Amino acid sequence: MLPIQKLLSRIRWDPRFRRGRFALGYFDRVTRGIVVVPFDTIRFPAEAPGTFEIWDEEGVLHRIPFHRVRRVYRNGRLIWERHPPGESPGS
Repeated sequence: MLPIQKLLSRIRWDPRFRRGRFALGYFDRVTRGIVVVPFDTIRFPAEAPGTFEIWDEEGVLHRIPFHRVRRVYRNGRLIWERHPPGESPGS
């Protein structure tokens, strides 16, 4: 499986690959579920490699580490998925 860092880099910098609508599904520790956000709403801070930032509906900035990314979608189709250790794909 392609590491998430490499996939995100390819989405950001490969002009042919990045055509389309991408979204990330990350594990939210508060809701204990997957939250899906459009890729074009994400910011990658230079001062915190290995993370991305998003703003919630209340205007609060959240920094999410890459290890919490569970899914990547392209044009609504799942193209990448990771399950945490000990969790089977059907869980």
